[in-house]
Amino acid sequence: MSPRRSTLLGAALVATVLLLGAAVPTSAHNGGKPEDHGAHNLGYSDYGVCRGTNPDCYHDWGNFDPANGYRVLVYSRTVGPRHAHLGPALGPGLNPPLTEANAAVNGLRKLGADNNFAVDWTEDVAQLSSAGSLRRYNAIIFMSTTRDALDDNAQTALMQYIRAGGGFVGIHNAFGTEYHWKWYEGLLGGANFYDHGPYQPAVVRTESRRDVSTEGLPRRWSFADEWFNLIPAPSQVRVLATVDEDTMLLGTTGNLGHPGHGDSHPLSWCQYYDGGRSWVTTLGHDVALWTGTPTEGDSYFRAHLLGGIESAMGRKPFCR
Repeated sequence: MSPRRSTLLGAALVATVLLLGAAVPTSAHNGGKPEDHGAHNLGYSDYGVCRGTNPDCYHDWGNFDPANGYRVLVYSRTVGPRHAHLGPALGPGLNPPLTEANAAVNGLRKLGADNNFAVDWTEDVAQLSSAGSLRRYNAIIFMSTTRDALDDNAQTALMQYIRAGGGFVGIHNAFGTEYHWKWYEGLLGGANFYDHGPYQPAVVRTESRRDVSTEGLPRRWSFADEWFNLIPAPSQVRVLATVDEDTMLLGTTGNLGHPGHGDSHPLSWCQYYDGGRSWVTTLGHDVALWTGTPTEGDSYFRAHLLGGIESAMGRKPFCR
């Protein structure tokens, strides 16, 4: 082998080792606990993009003009288990007919109507195949999507949309989606769903009331959910709400053996990611939350979600 080829091969091997090392999520070195690295952290090391709570990671390219009004796209395609709050699968195209059983989409439509932003909805992956068409939306909402809900074209379009300064909101089983796509895991804050314990009431702790999505919430409020356990746990994000595991009377252990997260069990968080905004929550399991049927903590959940959507859209300050 010539000296020149040997030198090039050595350089390539070093670059490969560095790249593989950079791909290890920071949460792997943190006991699986969430990290809040403060308002001035830039994260480049784990997903190869600028991410964290520093607004310098946002691409403010003027692609979303408030004069055009605010509009979101709700995407709820499932390729695997389907939550009851989604109801029956939707037909093709944009804004297909809904039934009363399509509770979550109906609930999001009402949230938009009550708060002056437009809501489109679809489970047709073709509607997400063009970054240009997605740019008419101030935020894309993944509502309990499951498994490989996107094809190659839609993956590319979503990346380009986020890189152009788009907003993303992930609700409940958005965490059980696109397991094999590392960029999407980063969009979720470097987190993935692993399992959950019994559906049960517990106490939610509002970790910061500076953010739009938490500013009107009490420090502690009662709620019932599945309380997702996560591997990896979120990193380099601003954690907005956690659950007090000591108030889970049926225990924290998930159906696949995850023991829970101890003193820091994250529920909702926000970050800038690869040019865009990402606000996500593991909450939202109960059908009643989406139908208006009174349940404990439902008004706090809706206020929390509304603030997350409005801040991801850019209508209100993001991730404070």
